[in-house]
Amino acid sequence: MNAQPQALNVISLAGVSKRYGNVDVLRDLDLTVQRGAIHGLVGLNGSGKTTTLECILGLQQVHSGSASILGFEPRHLYRAEGDVVAVFDTPSLHANLTVRQTLSHAAHLIPAQKKPSASGVQPPRSVNEVMSLLGLSRYASFKIRSLSLGNRRRASIAHALLGNPKLVLLDEPFNGLDAGGVDEVLALIKTLNRDFGTSFLLSSHQLPYLQSVCSHLSILHDGHIVASGSLDELLQGSDAKLIVRTPDIARAQALLEKLDGILSVVSDTGSLTVTLATAKPAAVNQALVSVGIPVDELVHVRASVESLFRELTSASTDKSNSRAIAS
Repeated sequence: MNAQPQALNVISLAGVSKRYGNVDVLRDLDLTVQRGAIHGLVGLNGSGKTTTLECILGLQQVHSGSASILGFEPRHLYRAEGDVVAVFDTPSLHANLTVRQTLSHAAHLIPAQKKPSASGVQPPRSVNEVMSLLGLSRYASFKIRSLSLGNRRRASIAHALLGNPKLVLLDEPFNGLDAGGVDEVLALIKTLNRDFGTSFLLSSHQLPYLQSVCSHLSILHDGHIVASGSLDELLQGSDAKLIVRTPDIARAQALLEKLDGILSVVSDTGSLTVTLATAKPAAVNQALVSVGIPVDELVHVRASVESLFRELTSASTDKSNSRAIAS
């Protein structure tokens, strides 16, 4: 049995660049996924998310940079013996096999080192267990080709979980799922992470789902990471906003523009949008009321992954355009 290197990070990419012809898909990309994290890789369609996963797994050869997965270089990933699995956007299971046949065949291929007899190794899950986890028990006798896209995706995830992997890479895991299916996948990811310490890298453009499950986030734009860190850290650095409704817009705007801890005040019909730096909502309300400006409504719009994504990608695009014009 090959001893696996133990590392704090399950994925480390440093300075990775990838080109298709003359097109730079990834440019000097750095990405770190900590052991035990649920890490989201966020980006628009075509931003390079799938290419990043393929480079991590050694399915694409990088032009420069280095990569390490569970302590192995991608070309030595076979030594991880089933501890790294990936499910890509398009499920690729045998269309003419039933769900149970598909999972049973996969279970027989689990490396011997992963069998329960191996001392100190977490045993693989049973076929019945993964079908139950993914809500597939009632589809056990259905052929893969007869399943909906959402259920084919569930079957692919079940296939990946049989070997009880340490690291799971999911490419657009919520595509094709209805609201109930999304909730089941989110709950499954949380359970596996909490109860078994499974690390996840989730590649998706569906930001609200990532915000509900991820501990860490990296934002990919124009082939490189524009922000990365814990979700709490990233959202703390993103500006929160207040919507202030008052009949005295002019006086309120003049006052708030002078108040410390406010970045901007924008007037709209019957309301003000106040972007906060350090000022607290209660302080804004008190400042207005103390000088006799009535406040009909004050709504605190908390920072979200969506607002952070728009803020960072628009800033990155503006910088790229400026460089292009200057050159």
